[in-house]
Amino acid sequence: MSTIATSTVATIRTRSHSLLSDYAVLVKPRVSLMVIIYAAASFYLGSLASGISPFHLGLVKALFGISLVTAGSSVLNQALERTTDRRMPRTADRPMAQHRIGLAHGLILGFLLVFGGSIYLTLATPPITGMLTLITAIGYVAIYTPLKRITSLNTFIGAFPGALPGLIGWTAARGVVEWPAVALFAILFVWQFPHFMAIGWLYRADYAHAGIRLAATQQPASEAARSSAFQALFYAVLMIPASLWPTWLHVTGTPYAVAAILLDAGYLAATIRFLRITRSPDDPKNRTLARQLLKVSVIYLPLLLLAMIFDAKGRLIF
Repeated sequence: MSTIATSTVATIRTRSHSLLSDYAVLVKPRVSLMVIIYAAASFYLGSLASGISPFHLGLVKALFGISLVTAGSSVLNQALERTTDRRMPRTADRPMAQHRIGLAHGLILGFLLVFGGSIYLTLATPPITGMLTLITAIGYVAIYTPLKRITSLNTFIGAFPGALPGLIGWTAARGVVEWPAVALFAILFVWQFPHFMAIGWLYRADYAHAGIRLAATQQPASEAARSSAFQALFYAVLMIPASLWPTWLHVTGTPYAVAAILLDAGYLAATIRFLRITRSPDDPKNRTLARQLLKVSVIYLPLLLLAMIFDAKGRLIF
């Protein structure tokens, strides 16, 4: 066993855990929070388009159901990836990877949250919201997660369920899929690629060791660098028209468009810097470039949503 692996195991063995803390790890609160925030912003815009205040009980009901399904999807994801998680230092201490929570326990908890949340959304919000949320969970758990060990196309395929919160929040407010909802879907779909290319490169050694197929884990390293960098660049450029789509639909106005262009410029600049990994793929400094792009991507999306909310017009023109 390597020194790093030995150190990781020793750390895990000396760390204390409780059932509550293990549940918190299972539901991936930071990932769930991002989904909830995006769905809430989408609900806000949809409510304004309906001419009603977005701050009503419907928002609470929608976010509660979405939170349940998102948490359940994370639990089921870790149930399927418990062996893979055990091979990577950053995930080795997850409760199912370390057998602190058994497979049956995890599966029951995950299915209860997913189906309970979907049923609740179907009853408490427009039925299409519950259906879309369930489709998101199925796409993430049953399609995207297994594909991670089969093909690097998993990133593209997984981006579809990853972007559905844009539709889910809108339908919870409006009860129907409309072009502004599609625009919100497109923004989240495109945003994911530079974000995940950065994550893939930052943890490429871990992913390769675990057998996860990504652009960053291709061989040789030069091919992995080109694939990761140019995919990130392509979608960072595509982010510009995607982010401006709400203005074209008159959901937002000129102030939002200006803010979106400025944010797009920052995202694109970070992605262009990320291209340097193609010069010398094995240079340890490339991790810094990946980390910088990851930070910019995490800052970019909430700021874009805030600009969208503050400049929301509450009217639809097609």
